[in-house]
This record gives sequence, C-alpha cells and structure tokens, in this order.
Amino acid sequence: MSVSVSGARRRGFVSGALRNLGLGLVAAVALAACSPGGFSFGPSSGGGVGGPDAGPATLSAGRNFGTGPVKVALLLPLSGDASLAAVGTSMANASELAMNFVAANPNLGSNITVVVKDTGPTAGGAAQAATTALAEGASLILGPLRADQVTAVGQVARTGGVSVIGFSNNSGAASPGVFLLNVLPETEVKRSMSYAKKLGKKAFAGIFPTTDFGRIQEGAFRQAMADLGLTARAVYNFSSEAEARTIVTQLVPLLQSGQIDLIFIPDRATAPSFANLLNEAGIAPGSVQLVGSADWNNDPAVANTTTLAGAIFPAVSETGLAALTTEYQAKYGAAPHPFATLAYTATILANAKSLANGTPRYDRGLLTASAGFNGRDGVFRFLADGRSEFALSIRQVTIGGSSVAEEAPKKL
Repeated sequence: MSVSVSGARRRGFVSGALRNLGLGLVAAVALAACSPGGFSFGPSSGGGVGGPDAGPATLSAGRNFGTGPVKVALLLPLSGDASLAAVGTSMANASELAMNFVAANPNLGSNITVVVKDTGPTAGGAAQAATTALAEGASLILGPLRADQVTAVGQVARTGGVSVIGFSNNSGAASPGVFLLNVLPETEVKRSMSYAKKLGKKAFAGIFPTTDFGRIQEGAFRQAMADLGLTARAVYNFSSEAEARTIVTQLVPLLQSGQIDLIFIPDRATAPSFANLLNEAGIAPGSVQLVGSADWNNDPAVANTTTLAGAIFPAVSETGLAALTTEYQAKYGAAPHPFATLAYTATILANAKSLANGTPRYDRGLLTASAGFNGRDGVFRFLADGRSEFALSIRQVTIGGSSVAEEAPKKL
C-alpha cells in the first residue's frame, strides 16, 4: 500500500541524498518537553556541533603529541567558527590524552608523533593543512571534521599516497583510502530496523523533515527496508506544523487498522510533538512502535516526553565517553564534546605497531580487516570503499532517560 500525502509532501528516494550531511551527531541541546497540542520544531537536528559540553575553545594548532618516528597529522577546525573550534579543540585534547595513555603503557610503545593542524571552517583551509602535512612527511592524516573538508583533504592525500581517517558521518565523503570514523546513517538505521524486525514488526512508516538531515535519514531508511526485506508502507515529508498535523491525520486510520505497526521519526526536535499528536488522536503510547535515530541519545526533550516512553533508538556504547569524561575533566576542567571519543580512538589506532611500522605504513588491507577494531565507542571496522560499520546498542526511552534494550554485539 502506498500513501499519498496532501500538504505534507511525499518524495521519492534521491540517490545522492547521502552526500549533503556534514555533521549529524551533535551535542544534546536542552529542549522543553512538548505539551499536548503543541508542536515544536526546536533547534534543527543535524545542525551545529556546539553546545554546553563542547569544552574550552582554545587554539591547539602546532601542538605535538607523542615521541614516535612516524608523523601523523591531526587536522581539525580550531579557528574561524567558535562552535566548530570548540569541537576541534575538544578532539585535539582527546588525542593528547590518547598519547598520554600510550606513554603510560610501555607495552604499547610510542610509534607516532601527532602534529595538530588548524583547518579553519573551510574546505580550502583543510586542503592547505593537508598539503603542509604531506610536505612535512605525514604518513597518515586524521580528520578533518566536516564532509566537504574530508573530501578536499582526500584529494590532496591521494596525490601523496597517504590514507585519511576522517570524522564526518556523510557517506558521500568516503572513498578508497579515505575512511570515515563515525557512525553513518545507514549503519544506525539498519541496526534499529533489524531490531524492530526481531520484534515482529512488519509494516513501516517514516516521517522526515525537509532538511539535509531528513533527506539523508530517508535515504538510509529506504536502503534498510531493501536490505532487510521490509515493507515501507508510507514515507512522509514535512516542513511545517500544518504538514505535520496532516501526516498524523492520515496515519491514524492506518495505525488503527493495523496496516502500520512502526513509525520511524528520526528528527529529535520534532519527535516529542509527533508522539503527543498521535496520543491526542487516540493512538495510545506503546500501541505502535516508535523508532528514533542516534541523534535522540541523551536529548532531554526526548527523555522527558511521556508519550515517547517505549520508543527505541540506536546508540554507541556510553562507557567509552563516560571513562574519557572523567580523565578529560580532571585535565581540562570541562566535559569533552562527544566527538572526542573519535579522536581518541583514531589516535590509538594510528599508533598501532602493525599499522605505523608496517610496509607499507597504514596498509589498507590491515585497515579494512573484517574483524575490525575496538574503540572508545565500541567495535567498528572500515570497508574498502571508505565507509565504516559500528556495533550499536539499542536503547529504549524511559521517563527521564533511557535504558539498554539490546546490547551491542561483541563483533561485527
């Protein structure tokens, strides 16, 4: 069954949709829980990466970590945009903590020296930093952060035969030799839909805002449906409260007749409003499975919306960030940005003896080993095309928080 949407526009899948997102996993932003009858768009999901946990925005360019003979460049935005610079500084600090860990564990050995370089907020700045890094003899580039920057750096690094481990979660920035160390939308959506399939859910609907975030999530949703042999009965798009209300009006009879038993609402800013509108329309909480994105994790509005209780969403392991936070706060006096775990993991990986001292250094065959690696955010691996896969847990919304519904697998 297909559902046409009047007002709330239904779109077809755009094959290039995954090429537009720069940064989708963001620090939680405090949002007021939606009251019944209200509809809040709030801050747009997939937007800026700043927030209360971004850490101090002090410049880090020129810092070196480690004493090993192999040079590794760490390219991060440290100037030009305050919110990006705060994230970049937090990640640079985490890299320093990783090399401190290496220094404190003689069995590991310091095989690398990490050289921090400022990309600023632009692709041009990232390309220039990469050019300088290659001229200085870097054998590997870690970073940068944004998708356009990773693409620019990849083009420079390719000319020098050097691999890149970037931090964007835009699959379009990946390519052979340009690896993405972040949870990609297709990975998280496939994980949550696989779990829903185990629960016996059979008829799925998706609701997506008409934003880059929404388009990318829709593309990942459609791909997951195809990969898992599931049925997408309805796909809706909205850009206003009126369109959102039209969607709910059209969904209600399908839910009441059992033609749809799951709704995917990845946008954390509007998910509470949709849950409240469904409840107002007579769809009791828990009567339909609601599924969110990894962007929901630790969002206070999601946690404090009673009509979202029982909803599920995918998430990386929280133990890594919790452990890093304790050490980070002790040294820097602030909490790290959640992306700090990515920089920490990348630094430890770059220091691995088999990679740093291999012939050739950072051999792509080793980097793409099917067994993968165990990082701060759990088990992950790189694919030959540059994309990554993470072992994710499934969390369930409880009043005031969330709990683990299914642990992340031990291996991929």
